[in-house]
Amino acid sequence: MDNVFFKGQVLWAQIDPNRHLRHSAYADFCAQARSNMLNGIGLSLNQFAIHQIGPILFREELIYHREIHLDEEIYVEVELTKYNVANSRFSFRHLVFKADGTKSATVIVDGAWLDLEKRKLTPIPNEWSHFIAKIPKSKDYEEISA
Repeated sequence: MDNVFFKGQVLWAQIDPNRHLRHSAYADFCAQARSNMLNGIGLSLNQFAIHQIGPILFREELIYHREIHLDEEIYVEVELTKYNVANSRFSFRHLVFKADGTKSATVIVDGAWLDLEKRKLTPIPNEWSHFIAKIPKSKDYEEISA
C-alpha cells in the first residue's frame, strides 16, 4: 500500500449510461493520484510554477479488468516504470483497485516536461533529481540514460 496515492468513492457524475464508471473518470482518478504523489515527494504546484514547467502526456492507455459501480470505494497505486535521465521523459503505471483489492484497471501514461514559456519539451532542473529518486518504482522499472 506504499504506492497508494488516491482513495475515494465513485460519484454519480462519474457513471456512464451502462451504470459503471465512465472511461474518462479513470483518467481523472489517475491524474489526481499522480498529482498527489508528486506533491507528496515535494514537487508541488508551487515548485512547477517557480520553474515554469508542467507535465505533458503523449499517450494514455487504459486496460479494463473489472467494472466499477456507483458508490464503490476505490484506490489507485502509482509507480514509475520508465525514466529517461537525459531528457526527463517518463512512463507511469496506475493500478485501480476496488476496496476489496480486486484490480479493476491498469492505466499507463507516457510523458515529459514542458517549458511553459517556450512551449517546448525540457529536462527537469538538476536540483529536482532527488525528487525523482523518491518516486515509487515498479519491479520492471527501466532507467534510460541516452
